Amino acid sequence: MTKNGENSDSSNKSAKADNPQVRLPPPLVFGLPLFLCLYIQSNWFEGSIGPLLPFATGLSLAGAGVIAAIYEAWRHESSGSNVEPWKPTTLILTDGLYRYSRNPIYVAMVLIYSGVAIAAGSWIAFLLLPLCIFILRYHVIAREEVYLEDKFGDIYLEYKATVRRWI
Repeated sequence: MTKNGENSDSSNKSAKADNPQVRLPPPLVFGLPLFLCLYIQSNWFEGSIGPLLPFATGLSLAGAGVIAAIYEAWRHESSGSNVEPWKPTTLILTDGLYRYSRNPIYVAMVLIYSGVAIAAGSWIAFLLLPLCIFILRYHVIAREEVYLEDKFGDIYLEYKATVRRWI
């Protein structure tokens, strides 16, 4: 973990809100399209769980994503940091799953989405997954990265240079 490395340019900071100005909650970016796709085309809305192997595989994948997301959200909370991207970031987590990805909770959301789509047998959900990732990348992650670079400066830039955005 790296603590509050705020830049000294306080005149510029006072004019900006201390958060990345994220307007789309990331769970909604994935959840709404997934639900709509499941409603349009899936085994579940047809009254079946579908073939056992894809169902079990998908639930395992989604379960791994849920565990990763809960683990990292708990780590945020226990370290005193905010997990919500519309609240101020108080520190940069660099350990745990953040050693491998700058966005492990978003990777977990992709796993959850993919796992549910596989379990439900919804091929149409996979058609929308790239759109969800695109929206997350350019409307959430891009704002977060600019905010973190501005707030933490070299501390975040060094972390960004050594750890990938996704995996």
